Amino acid sequence: MPDPQIFASPAGRRLAYHHHAGEGPCIVFLGGLKSDMEGTKALHLEDWARSAGRAFLRFDYSGHGRSSGTFEEGCIGDWAQDTFDILSEVVRGTVLPVGSSMGGWQALLLARRMPERIVGMVTIAAAPDFTEDGYWASFTDAQKEDLARDGRIEIPSDYMEPYVITGRMISDGRDQLVLRSALELPFPVRCLQGTADTAVSTQTAVRLLEHATCPDMRLMLVKDADHRFSDGPCLGLIESAVTEVLNAAGNH
Repeated sequence: MPDPQIFASPAGRRLAYHHHAGEGPCIVFLGGLKSDMEGTKALHLEDWARSAGRAFLRFDYSGHGRSSGTFEEGCIGDWAQDTFDILSEVVRGTVLPVGSSMGGWQALLLARRMPERIVGMVTIAAAPDFTEDGYWASFTDAQKEDLARDGRIEIPSDYMEPYVITGRMISDGRDQLVLRSALELPFPVRCLQGTADTAVSTQTAVRLLEHATCPDMRLMLVKDADHRFSDGPCLGLIESAVTEVLNAAGNH
C-alpha cells in the first residue's frame, strides 16, 4: 500500500491522508476515537468507491494513526478542525461524510460548519456528545476528583487498551455538543446501528433521529451487530446506505 500524503494544516498539525479523484461528491470516511484510516470499514469503502469511479478521502486526525501529535493532546474540537481544514484544502466540490462512532459526531459538527458542501450523510454507530453523556455522566465522584486533581484519568475499553481521558477533552466536548440545540441536516441521512453495540446504545441512535431536523432521515437497527460493524453483511449495508444517499441526493 502506498505511503499516505501529508497535509500541513493551518493549526500546525501534519495530517496523513489518502485521496483519489473520481466522480463526485467525494465520499469522506471519518473514523472513530483512537481508530485510524487503515480500519476495515475505511479500506472496504475506499475499494468500493474506486470500483465505482467515485472520489474518496480517508485520513487520520491529529494524534491518531500516522498523523502528528499524541492522542492525549487532542479533543473533539481539534479533530473537528482537522476535518474542516483537510476538506477545505484537499477536496473540491461537494462531499458525503461517512462517520463511524466519534466520526458520526464529527460529521454532525461538519454539517453545522459547512452545510452547503454536504449532499448527504451516513453514520455508523454515531456517538454524538459521548464525552458528556457517556464519560462524564458515568464517572464516579472519585474519578471526577482524580480528573480535577491530575487532569486525566484512564478508563477501560472493550476494544483496545484503556483510554486516557483528559480534563480538556471533557471541557472542550461541552463546546461541541449537538444534541442540546437545533441540529439542521438539510440533506438525506442514513444511520446504521447494531443492537449488540456495547459502546453506543440504540437509545443514542434514536435520540439523534428524534432530535435532528431533516427531510429524509432513516435509522436501521441491525440485530446482533456490534460496535465494529465490519463483518461482511454490515459492510454491505454501509455500501447500500451510501448508494441510497447518493441516489436520494440526485447523484446516481
